This record gives sequence, C-alpha cells and structure tokens, in this order.
Amino acid sequence: MRPSIVLLACAIVQILARGQDTIAKKTEGAQKSDGFFPYYQDSKTGKVWLEISKWDSEFLYLESLPAGIGSNDIGLDRGQLGASHIVHFERSGPKVLLIANNYDYRSGSADPAQRIAVEESFARSVLWGFEVAAEDGTRALVDATGFFLRDAHHVTRALKSHGAYTLDLSRSAFYLPATKNFPKNTEVEVTLTFTGGPAGAFLQSVTPASDSVTVREHHSLIELPGPGYTPRAFDPRAGYFFTSYADLTAPLGAQPMQRLIERHRLHKKDPSARLSEPVQPIVYYLDRGAPEPIRSALLEGARWWNQAFEAAGYKDAFRVELMPEGMDPMDIRYNVIQWVHRSTRGWSYGAAISDPRTGEIIKGKVTLGSLRARQDYLIAEALLAPYTKGTQIPDAMREMVLARMRQLAAHEVGHTLGLAHNYIASAQKNASVMDYPHPAVELAADGSLDLSHAYSRGIGEWDKVAITYGYQDFPAGADEKTALARIIKDAMDRHLTFLSDQDARPPGSAHPQVHLWDNGPNAVDELNRWMEVRARAMARFSENNIPEGEPLASLEETLVPVYLSHRYQVEAASKVLGGLSYTYALRGDGQKPTAKVPPEEQRRALKALLATITPDALAIPERLLAIFPPHPLGYARTRESLPARTGLTFDPIAAAESAASITIAQILDPQRAARLVEFHARDANSPGLGEVIDELIKATWRLTPATIYAAELKRTVDQLALSQMIALANTDTASPQSRAIAAFKLEELKHWIEQRVWTGDSDQAHAFAAVTQINRFQQDPKQFPAPKPVAVPPGQPIGEM
Repeated sequence: MRPSIVLLACAIVQILARGQDTIAKKTEGAQKSDGFFPYYQDSKTGKVWLEISKWDSEFLYLESLPAGIGSNDIGLDRGQLGASHIVHFERSGPKVLLIANNYDYRSGSADPAQRIAVEESFARSVLWGFEVAAEDGTRALVDATGFFLRDAHHVTRALKSHGAYTLDLSRSAFYLPATKNFPKNTEVEVTLTFTGGPAGAFLQSVTPASDSVTVREHHSLIELPGPGYTPRAFDPRAGYFFTSYADLTAPLGAQPMQRLIERHRLHKKDPSARLSEPVQPIVYYLDRGAPEPIRSALLEGARWWNQAFEAAGYKDAFRVELMPEGMDPMDIRYNVIQWVHRSTRGWSYGAAISDPRTGEIIKGKVTLGSLRARQDYLIAEALLAPYTKGTQIPDAMREMVLARMRQLAAHEVGHTLGLAHNYIASAQKNASVMDYPHPAVELAADGSLDLSHAYSRGIGEWDKVAITYGYQDFPAGADEKTALARIIKDAMDRHLTFLSDQDARPPGSAHPQVHLWDNGPNAVDELNRWMEVRARAMARFSENNIPEGEPLASLEETLVPVYLSHRYQVEAASKVLGGLSYTYALRGDGQKPTAKVPPEEQRRALKALLATITPDALAIPERLLAIFPPHPLGYARTRESLPARTGLTFDPIAAAESAASITIAQILDPQRAARLVEFHARDANSPGLGEVIDELIKATWRLTPATIYAAELKRTVDQLALSQMIALANTDTASPQSRAIAAFKLEELKHWIEQRVWTGDSDQAHAFAAVTQINRFQQDPKQFPAPKPVAVPPGQPIGEM
C-alpha cells in the first residue's frame, strides 16, 4: 500500500473512531484470553470479540470437525481437517475484511511491477467482513460471533443426500472447553445443531434424535512458519505429496508450474557428519484414549520411522511419546496421533497442516479408526476357526491384530511426514509401509493356516529412500539437485520404485504389480495360491468359528472374510489381463517407460480368474448350509452380511452371485476391454477382447455342471456374464470397437443358445430369459435396463472381507 493511501486511511479511521468505545470499555466484564489473536468471551451476550493488531500480516486459517457424526458413509468424522487458506486482516474505514490470498498464481520475479501484474490478474476471496466496535491505537476490536457460529465445514452439504438440514442458531453456541489461545495459534470451537429430515438410515443409526444433528466445528488461526526453511523440489519418482503453483513470470523455456514437496522442517546439528543429532527433533504424541495393548503397538509402529531417519543420517530425529497429561492436542506446536471411534467401518487418515507457500508441514495429525483392530480379529476368527471346546484361544489372533496396529500407525504417520501411497511396494519384497497390506497367510504342512507373519515388522527399504530424499540435510556448497537425483538412481538400481493411487485404485487400471491389499511379486501366482488358502479355510469352517453362546446365525458374517477373501487378489490378477508395466520415467533417467505384459502371462491370468467363478469355487457345502439359521431377534442382517433373495434364510445362490460378480466385472471392465483391443491390434499374439469373451463363455454358458446345485450356480454365473457383456456393449465410455465386439459376441451367444437343445424346465427358462434379454437390448439398447447383480458386502477399508 502506498504511503499516501495509508495516511488517508488512517485519517478516515481517526474521524470514524471519535466517540467510539475503547477496547477496555467495550469488553468490560468479558473474559480475555491472550495468545496469537487475543479474544474476549462475553458470558452475558454469548459474543466473542476478536482483537486485531496484525494488519496485512499473513497467517493460516483452517477449519475442521473435532466432533463428528460417527458414520464413514456420511463422511463427517471426528478430527477431520477442512479447508485452509493463507489470509490477512485488512482495514477499510469502519470495516475489517478477512481476505484469502491467491497463492495458486505467483511471480518469482524481483520486479515489483511484474509481481503486481500477477497479483491483480487473479481474484482474491473475502471470507468475512467485520464491523469495528472499538479500538485503541492500531488495535481494533470486532464482533467475531457470526464468523465463528457458521457452517464453515459445510456439514449441510455432506448431509444433503441423507436428509434436508439447515443450521439452527437457537441450538448452537460456543464450545468453551475447546476455545483456547496459544502463542502461535488461536482456537475457537462451536457447537452447531442442524435440524430437518427425513433422515436416511445411516444418519438414523448414529443420532439420538435424527431431526437434530449436533456436531462441533473448529476454527484455527495459525502463525505461519518463520524464515530458515528451504523448499525442496518435487520429483514424481520420490513418493511425496506436493504443493504447486504457477509462476507466471518464469523465463521462456522454464516451466511455469512449480511443485514443492511437503515435509517437516528438520536440520542436522552438523550437516557434514554422516550421522548427526537434529537441531530440533520431530515429535509425535499419541492419544491416551487408545487402550492397551493397542496403545503400545501404536507407539512401537509409529516409532519405526526413526529407522528411516537414521538411514538419512539423523540420530534420534523422530520420536513418538504418549501425550502428557494436560497437553492440549489443539496446540499447533504438537503433532498428534488421535484414536477415533465410529459406528461403521471407516478409513484411518494421516493429514497435515502445511504452509501453502513452501510445502513446510506445520503440524501432523493422524486419525486412527478403532474398528480396524476388531476387523482384523474377525479375519483371524474366520481363517483359524479357533473356538474348539476345551482349548485356549490361540495367541496368533491377538498378535495378528497388534501387528496390524503397528503397521497402521506407521502408515498413517508416514502420510503426515509427506509421503504418498506406494502400491508397487508389495511386489518389491514389502518395501514400504505406505502400501496397503493384505494379511499374509502361509499354508502349514498339517493343513492349517499360519498367521505368524501376517504383517511385516519395521520400516521398509523404500521408506528409507523416501525419507532420505525429503529430509537429507546437505552440507553447505553441495549440489542438492545432483545429490537428490543420485538418491533416486541408487534406489532404482536396487529395484525400488514408486507408483501411487491413480495407478492402483481404478478398476480398469493397467499395471500388473500395482494393487491395493495384494501380496507377492506375481499377482497370478498369488491368486492361485490364495484360492488354496481359501479352500482350506472353507474346509475348516464350522461352529468353531464363533465363541460358545453366540447365535449360530452370526456364522454368516464370519463366513464373509473367508468366502470373499480372494477379492483383492482377483482385482490384482485382472490387471495382468491387458496389462502394461510402466514407470514414472524422466527423460535421461534410464528407466524403461512401458512394457506390455507378455501374451502367455495374460492368458495365465485369465485362466486363474475364470477358476474363481466355477461352481466348485463358489459352492458353499451342505454341511454349512445346515447350520446357518435365520438371524434371531436383536441380531439382524447388516451390510456386512452376504446378500439374500430368500427372505430370512441364508441364500447360497446370492452369495455365489456376489463373489462371481467381482471377477466378471473386472474381466470386462471397459478400460481393460479397450486395451485388449489395442494390444491385439499391435500384436496379433496378444489376447484380444473377442478371445477373452470366448473364454468367459466357455467357462460359463458352455460348461457342463456335475450336480443340480452346481447347475444352479452355473446359471447364476451365466447371467452375470451375459449382463456384463450387455453392459460393455451399452457403455458410452467404452471404445467403439469394444462395444462392437461385445455386441457381436452377444449375437453369437444368442445363436448358440437358440441352436442348442435344452432339457428340463430350469435350463429352458434360463435359455429363454437370455435370448429375451439379448433381443430387448438389440431392439433398443438405450432403453434396456441391464439387470444388476446383488450387492457385495463392502471390502475396503481392509480388515473385514
């Protein structure tokens, strides 16, 4: 701001201020809280006054949800971080504006005119406007009640699909126990009540009165870090989250888009030493709400990261301690690991509050869901059938859960250190805790299942590489760019690489080694092996899978983690079909950018996938069906149960449908289908979409079942194959040739069905229904409602199925 404008503004302020109350007079009787921004609580009026003296001085504003709704499906969890902005207070006469600056577009130029040109080309956002109520010199007092008592976290938006709700200010107020001031941050929390309805099932299940939903929202005003931090350039091969901006005054030939990794500030006392203590260690504090023995497991797992920092040349640079009595987790100076309860399954999170200007992490905040421990215990129950009369429950179950808790703590803390998921790590000898691990189950010689090595212990080799890249403190005069490139090159020489979410999560993704919840370097081998694990677990499944005194009907829920245990490895093996190996290669780094999966490996994957939908693989034996009664009063089916179309009784046909639908949907995924067409066009030896559909029809429609039960299971799978073919032929996003091939194969199938002689009412009805469906689709594809398979019990987040 130019001096003349400043003088004019000050003169206007002085004129307007004549006759105005002083801050002391206006806040008489209110309780003052000193800190980053002093504020006053008026218990009589319920107002909160904010004192402002930091004019045009930037700070970080963050909103969050400290007390949520408790349903992962609604997505409003305790401890959830919301939007953050770099803001400043700006005075204009009687008004004070809270302005969010636009750091997405910047200028790296030293020329003031160029910097102003960029700043004035893009909009800022005024988050709130305040009226000055009193002032003393440069200090102004504003009524901040309305700013804080608002739905900053957009709860009404999240509730929209669960009911129509609006904020009811008559049932809202400041939450004084969590409204506090600290030297570097001011924290204000409010209790907000949203009224309305009608409520959906998820909301009804977690609220005492569903027409009144009360949560707490939190506002944080945070001091930005001071000088002394050096941003580090982002490298897509290094495995870090990043902050980015466009430098619109970058010289021609230079990239305008700048990316900086997110990391904590950490320096060696002696940068030239191979191993040095830090100037200031990174310390995390664990929530005392986590019970033993889980608490100790969480502490141990989170502390694994010190191994990585030691590999990066630090001695005792990373510590994890139990939160001291009286320490406030809201204090921005403390990194915290929070223990959260929910009514339904949900993810754990590793989030960070960071400086958008530089990528420096100001505070790490981990949220661990308590249900994960119970979910892993359910897996152990399902696999081990441990409740034999007169025997002690094996320690392996408890140890498996604690091993998972260690890994979970390490994983989520890793995110708060700046690290992204590395989903190729399981194929590289479990090189990173930043992968999603499926429990590794070994086949013992006596036919039992061994869980003693279900989860890895200790930090991975890739994690050491990543921490070294992000946190290595180079001595003065070192060529940092060259040194960082060397760290990545050395890792590649050891076959340690990084691939992340976009490569693993989409159902139609292509890399044959990048998956969630998989094991082993070869997805096809592990699927074949796991089907043997599953077969042994199914053979052992009995009343011994639940404790004495539990309703036998609860066996149904315990069956799910066994019956659908292959689902993740099916997803992994499906990516071999039409698969493409690739790297995040940079020009000149020596990596091979792409390589198609060999044709013989693709066909081996297809064979393994089709083996999962045979009647033998899907059949639930009669001895189990005889002990699955309907659920009694107080033990209703939930979405964790296998689906049923038979009312109260257990439905083995629907169970088979749910399992087979996973495989068939993966095989005929539209993106996979398009790659099969493309790869076959480039290499005639590569299996094409037509060949894949032919093999699917052989494994379903053309299969001869051995029993009446197997025939009914086969008819169910036939229908799934038919429906998925119609869906592919009728999908706008599928490639034209994929749709054409699917439509042609439907005509071939119809012709075969019409030419075949079907005997028995069941097969005749089956054939009639299939031909009718194909005809209806062919007559008017856009008006054809493709049959939907039954719902599959949810799998992710892992721990259940």
